[in-house]
Amino acid sequence: MASLIARRLRRTPTDAEMRLWWRLRHKQLGGFRFRRQHPLGRYVVDFFCAEARLIVEVDGGQHADESDTRARWIEAQGYRLIRFWNNDVLGNTEGVLLEILRALRAGPPT
Repeated sequence: MASLIARRLRRTPTDAEMRLWWRLRHKQLGGFRFRRQHPLGRYVVDFFCAEARLIVEVDGGQHADESDTRARWIEAQGYRLIRFWNNDVLGNTEGVLLEILRALRAGPPT
């Protein structure tokens, strides 16, 4: 089920997701590989870096109702989650990329 949702989401990205993807794809950020709209359990995460166990979410409010439950589950699986608002990605892309790079270099959560 999550894989079908992921496939649909990959076909219809938001402007913020598309802008961030163009900067994360092909190991452009610190040599780390990201996947886009990746199924994880019953959820689909926006961007996933397996090597750093990092998940990046770009939100326009669609996860507001489930964000606490979702974040707790993701972190309980041993992943670090960082979240940015759409307007941050669109208005401060370089700043968002620096924050992501900092999280990547910090390594996987302990």
